[in-house]
Amino acid sequence: MRYVVTGAAGFIGSHLAEALQSAGHDVVGIDAFTDYYDPALKEENARGLDVRRLDLATDELDFAGFDGVFHLAGRPGVRSFGDVFPQYLRDNVLATQRVFETAVRDGVRVVFASSSSVYGETERYPTPEDTPPRPLSPYGITKLTGEQLARAYASGFGLDAVVLRYFNAFGPRQRPDMAFTRIGLALASGGSFTVHGDGEQSRGWTYVSDVVDATILAMQRGSGTYNVGGAHEVSLREAIAQFERISGRTLDVREDAAVPGDQRRTNADTTRIRGELGWEPRVGVEEGLQAEWDWACARVAAR
Repeated sequence: MRYVVTGAAGFIGSHLAEALQSAGHDVVGIDAFTDYYDPALKEENARGLDVRRLDLATDELDFAGFDGVFHLAGRPGVRSFGDVFPQYLRDNVLATQRVFETAVRDGVRVVFASSSSVYGETERYPTPEDTPPRPLSPYGITKLTGEQLARAYASGFGLDAVVLRYFNAFGPRQRPDMAFTRIGLALASGGSFTVHGDGEQSRGWTYVSDVVDATILAMQRGSGTYNVGGAHEVSLREAIAQFERISGRTLDVREDAAVPGDQRRTNADTTRIRGELGWEPRVGVEEGLQAEWDWACARVAAR
């Protein structure tokens, strides 16, 4: 098969492109190598992959001859209020609309990576897909808009699309602004880590290889919308304690105010994806944190 992976130099995108390539597929990556974080890290992620520099919001797109598009590109992060919001509109809404427009024209199936941020604070945990979305951040609003665009293009123009709501992916190559990356690097280098809020905010953490497996299954035989979430919900304080046990070190923890738009809790009901696609998360939090700790140590040693 021939696939396009947008955001192929990012955290999940690079793991996905590698997995598809290892399975014998022809993979073309697309990435704008934006400066949301150091582009050199993205260059490192893209090593060994065919990743082409394209801006989905402005450059000409052509998916003819491909069997599917994995649309993972986007501007991440709940700190999306204020002056940065136009960039979220550009990278998450306009770019996604152009991907769907091109996919319709070229008759290509799309898997769209959405986010648990679309849910906001809900009354149901674990949270099923039919829960009314109430995003708390502009980022979450733009991801929900992407979902609605997928439905509009499906209804109006026959777009063949599957929506995946990722729940807090982690593992090696995780973005440098993410909590687990910052904890691991702080422990490995002797630095400090700032907890925003009381640290009791919890997440249904999902190891990156499990996210990749779910994403490939969705392309093969998925339909509609699926949660992709790990089997274990862990608070930030609990995660810090696990990192300390794994590393044998004590983290220098600082405290600061909570971040506006940050959800108090996420936990995925994965009944639908398990039943329809046979997907099961295989990597637990502690095993995944061990892999991320090993990666953090290697990064610090290479400096």
